[in-house]
Amino acid sequence: MNNPQLIQETIHFVKKELQNAEGGHDWFHIERVFNTSKLIAEHEKVDGLVVQLAALLHDIADPKFYNGDELVGPKMAEDFLSSQNVKPETIDHVLSIIKHMSFKNSLEAGEKFDSKELQVVQDADRLDAIGAIGIARAFNYGGFKNRALYNPAIPPNLNMTKEEYKKSQAPTINHFYEKLLLLKDKMNTETGKRLAKERHQFMLAYLEQFYKEWGN
Repeated sequence: MNNPQLIQETIHFVKKELQNAEGGHDWFHIERVFNTSKLIAEHEKVDGLVVQLAALLHDIADPKFYNGDELVGPKMAEDFLSSQNVKPETIDHVLSIIKHMSFKNSLEAGEKFDSKELQVVQDADRLDAIGAIGIARAFNYGGFKNRALYNPAIPPNLNMTKEEYKKSQAPTINHFYEKLLLLKDKMNTETGKRLAKERHQFMLAYLEQFYKEWGN
């Protein structure tokens, strides 16, 4: 099932809401995730409309920019989809994906929501967090938060809880070990796994060069 008019309305809404967003979580991030989601979905049996809507709305209000409030994004998405007379079951599925797809929520114990549609959008979002663009996004956000590039005296914390992860002020290089280098093995789909391998290797090569230039 597809609804081109609804997709265009959603794109317009997201572009407007994110026009002043931080560079790693702006419209271009959404567009990349949207396009990658469609690519992955070609090889999966999924509801294409749910995948596209979830990809477009997944970062409509990233909690990082709303004092950690994880309810703002789903509420904005729900209000918009309701205004477009989207079927309730479609809205519920999209909201479940938005609420459960982030990496930090994987650090929580307990039962998790899952669907093939979530797996597709989650893979697309995680792919955008690794490789060359992932590196650029990591340092862009680190600069936005005025974090150090690297501090040899501050080791990565590989056993963080969700709350520790949300409150972390660690240098950006630590983020590679605390999240980015872990994503390759967390891919859900075969397409996601294939695409992640090259991006993962690029990050390893980047880190090797970084430490060489740092003097380690």
